[in-house]
Amino acid sequence: MAIPDYETLMLPVLKLFGDGAPNVAACVPSLQKQFGITDDEAAELLPSGRITVLQSRAHWARTYLAKAGLLTSPKRNLHIITDLGREVLSSNPGRIDNDTLANFQGFRDWISRSRQGDGTVGDAGNPNRETVIEDPTPIDERQTPEDAMVTAAALLDAALRDDLLALLQQLSPRRFERLILDLLIAMGYGGGDFANGMMTKATGDGGIDGIIHEDALGLDAVYVQAKRYAPDSRVSRPDVQRFIGSLTGEGATKGVFVTTSDFSKEAHEYLTRVQHRVVLINGQRLARLMIQHGVGVRVRQTYRLQSIDEDYFADVGG
Repeated sequence: MAIPDYETLMLPVLKLFGDGAPNVAACVPSLQKQFGITDDEAAELLPSGRITVLQSRAHWARTYLAKAGLLTSPKRNLHIITDLGREVLSSNPGRIDNDTLANFQGFRDWISRSRQGDGTVGDAGNPNRETVIEDPTPIDERQTPEDAMVTAAALLDAALRDDLLALLQQLSPRRFERLILDLLIAMGYGGGDFANGMMTKATGDGGIDGIIHEDALGLDAVYVQAKRYAPDSRVSRPDVQRFIGSLTGEGATKGVFVTTSDFSKEAHEYLTRVQHRVVLINGQRLARLMIQHGVGVRVRQTYRLQSIDEDYFADVGG
């Protein structure tokens, strides 16, 4: 039979995790057997050639279930059913799909994030410039192919951002600090030259995790603070005040404060009352910048949209 769509796989996948499956790879053989999928069908690859259609759809079923809070991932490639997931199963649903998941706030929040931009650093020359992404409509049969691709790309980016943040939580503090320097250099700070970025000592850094020299002689510098916080632990005003104090102690005027979580309202308001030029980058913004500048990610597949070249067919001879 044809391979079921990812929504059809949601309930079977949740049941398999409820029975103790540790990851999607462990679910695939059971899904193949349950739906009578032949070996040839199960081996069918996506155009990228890197994953099978069945694996991909099972993966997206797992992703959507996780965004609704029915599954959790304590570490990479390990997924566990939550109490909420077991509660859903206990209600003996005949099907789980996007309409079902829309009843859960976590899923609605995730879809909402995928449809909107949250401001991103434009470039080294104008660090506070924000780029806003247009709000795509939900994917449905009324959309043009181009609109559907835009919406699908937004959902892919939203899932990738969440995966990146989960991975960043597993890095050591020093590795995370190095990643932030790599990102800022990729964005154009320090002239894009890795030689212009340096990390401070692991201890006794005075509240400064890294320094990027904006010119070859080191006459101007951007000081960096990187905090790998849990998602529910916001950077507070005192944290930002200490960073400003560290900048003052170094005679510096420019800084970038990056966190995997977010900043409190008071932290943002405090910056409006100081003379230092400090940019705050929260977790979602950080992940978006990593994707935009190709840090920690790579392109798997490229699709080209072509159209008629009107100039080629123009009757230039009259």
